[in-house]
Amino acid sequence: MVVKDKAFEKYISSEELAEKTREIAVRLNADYKEKRPLFIAILNGSFMFAADLMKEINIESEISFVKVASYEEMESTGNVKQLIGLNENIFNKDVVIIEDIIDTGRTIVKILEEFKSLGANSVEVVTLLQKPKSNEVGDQLKYVGFEIPDKFVVGYGLDYDGLGRNLKDIYQLKD
Repeated sequence: MVVKDKAFEKYISSEELAEKTREIAVRLNADYKEKRPLFIAILNGSFMFAADLMKEINIESEISFVKVASYEEMESTGNVKQLIGLNENIFNKDVVIIEDIIDTGRTIVKILEEFKSLGANSVEVVTLLQKPKSNEVGDQLKYVGFEIPDKFVVGYGLDYDGLGRNLKDIYQLKD
């Protein structure tokens, strides 16, 4: 599989993604059965995972979307841009942030700080993918789909320079 100018190989199938998403949803349904969580999906990358996850959530809940970016091409810039689109009052709410991937952890640390400062009752993170470099935030991640090596991935919402988000499987950069 070639995306833009790089070769990728299938890494996680759509069937594995669906099964892991169901497993995470079962845990969320149990953990939040007495609450009314506000799910906040981080765009653009989490849109497919968020949609599939919400189809499996069977408790009373809300969903909203925000955008934040720290990537250019295949590298994290280290510069987390501000959250765009947070229109909900999250004071005293149980917030569940939906992320596609935790790479360095910088973006999620910034988001966690922001939401806690806005008075959320609780803030948890559900991420489809986690890389080893995110160890500084790793203990704060209660819901992790797959731990993956430090290789670039594309597909299922994740992109390479804007391309590849539409792929139903996740592909890893070939060596």
